[in-house]
Amino acid sequence: MEILTRVCFPAMNFTALDWTAIVAYLAVTLFLGLYFRSRSGKSVDDYFVSGRNVSWWLAGTSMVATTFAADTPLVVTGLVYTQGIAGNWLWWAFLLSGMMTVFLFARLWRRSGLLTDVQFAEMRYSGKPAAFLRGFRAVYLGLLMNCLILGWVTKAMTSIVATTLGVTDRTALAICVLFLIPFTGIYVALGGLWGVLWTDLFQFALKMTIVIGVAWYAVAATGGMNGLLSRLAEMRAAAGPNAGDATSFFPDFSRRISSEGLWVLPVLTFLVNIGLQWWALWYPGAEPGGGGYIAQRIFSAKDERHGLLSVLWFNIAHYAVRPWPWILTALAAIVLYPHLEHPESGYMLIVSQHVPPALRGIVVAGFMAAFMSTIATQLNWGASYLVADFYRRFIKTDADDRHYVHISRLATVLLVIASALISVLLADIRSGWQAVLEVGAGTGGVYLLRWYWWRINAWSEISAMATALVMTVLLRWAAPFSGTSTVVFAKTALTTTAVTTLVWLVVTFATKPEPQEMLLKFYRSVRPHVSGWQPVARLAPEIIATRDLGRNLVSWALGCAMVYLALFGLGRVLLGPFWLGLALLTASAICAGLLYSNISRTGWSGESQAPSHAMGAAEN
Repeated sequence: MEILTRVCFPAMNFTALDWTAIVAYLAVTLFLGLYFRSRSGKSVDDYFVSGRNVSWWLAGTSMVATTFAADTPLVVTGLVYTQGIAGNWLWWAFLLSGMMTVFLFARLWRRSGLLTDVQFAEMRYSGKPAAFLRGFRAVYLGLLMNCLILGWVTKAMTSIVATTLGVTDRTALAICVLFLIPFTGIYVALGGLWGVLWTDLFQFALKMTIVIGVAWYAVAATGGMNGLLSRLAEMRAAAGPNAGDATSFFPDFSRRISSEGLWVLPVLTFLVNIGLQWWALWYPGAEPGGGGYIAQRIFSAKDERHGLLSVLWFNIAHYAVRPWPWILTALAAIVLYPHLEHPESGYMLIVSQHVPPALRGIVVAGFMAAFMSTIATQLNWGASYLVADFYRRFIKTDADDRHYVHISRLATVLLVIASALISVLLADIRSGWQAVLEVGAGTGGVYLLRWYWWRINAWSEISAMATALVMTVLLRWAAPFSGTSTVVFAKTALTTTAVTTLVWLVVTFATKPEPQEMLLKFYRSVRPHVSGWQPVARLAPEIIATRDLGRNLVSWALGCAMVYLALFGLGRVLLGPFWLGLALLTASAICAGLLYSNISRTGWSGESQAPSHAMGAAEN
């Protein structure tokens, strides 16, 4: 993609105004890091979870900003260009997992009082297996997987820098590795999570303003919305009967499962996305049951209510509000640049050729914001694993908070260096996120059930992670499946999930359950729904049983309906028919009202100073 984009169009000519916009953006982010330096340096809790005093809107917006990376507009452009709007089900399907985190897990995470989700291993399990799981996941997720994510995001930013500045790939990578990533590391190391949260808020506002502007100019270049839709219809007619509808929100179920063609999402891929991927596959920001930086933001919230609302706002903004500027730009790219060999380059072609020169410096600042907001969270989140769950737990256990804050800042620098090396070695963006999805296939069931079923033990998680990793390596080596890349990925995910799930279930029943005292301690602290904890609940009669699963599942269904209806409603308002869009938005508002009513019947489960048994009663 990097070579193609430079051949297709020349470097942008930056004016003094452009450079002023870029320098002003960098100055604001550095100021925020410096401003929060003293506040974040008081303790490890202040550095990694902002003293657990964050409001829902700030925590939720930070989650949205983190998932808006520099590669995101490019990836969405590639999906729409090749599979139509329906191609976005690759990530739209994760709403089902996200809403489950809101209503089934956010309260439990906040109630646990943990510093990181990896620490959960020694809260839920016992002995050497639990310690191994915690230490292994700290290094595996905090260093290896985290740097892989940082690497593919850097790869995307490298392409953008090469395009905008007209430099070689090597020079662009050097700019990212030697300047942008270290600069981000500086304000993250100084400001901790407080600095990350407030810079994310600023960066998200900047990014959304810019992508809306790019979409406006992209649609205008095609002759307006009517012109865009007319030209898409003409292209479909000219492409013949195998062409799909680029503006359709769903795949064509009348086609054979193995069908291929222009703007076609294979039905098998869609079924895997909507029926399997969201609960079975681990992916950062969409972990089944929550985890990673999503859990970190929940830990930082003021109480359970703010924790729940933060993830709810994240899912609304992430799925319903944010996608349409990218999608409209991608549809315009289909019309303006047909037959691109590398579809992802369409977004930057539009920026280069159709955005007024006076605004291009601001656009570049927006891409820098997208890049740096993701990098900032990944650095802070990864450092929390390496320090709290590895260094503090296994290497130096008796130091004071000042020492651990200092080590946290050094860990941030380590991640900067490691991510730079990964970005040099990574082949392309797609290989990065596909590898992350594949090695997490089949592990999701464990992450969901460990909260709701007492029989899950440490060996369940260990065997799931190990099997998924082995299956990924074997299937990549043997390459037994044929078809398009999306179909092969779907078959691989199905196979890995089936084998991994079978293995961890067998291991669970073949190994001993966790000790009774560990299960009791966890049950008293977190108060999960009683159905899957009956043997333990009988041993703790002072805890009034929590029976909120049914009501929470209703909230989950209403929340998913609310967001999907809003997503499709906004799409129909933009693409037509307008009346259908209004009807869908009205239905979304009705679901929102029903959701609020359902939650209000039992309250938002805010923290209280009552003893645990009284809090258990309040849950009911």
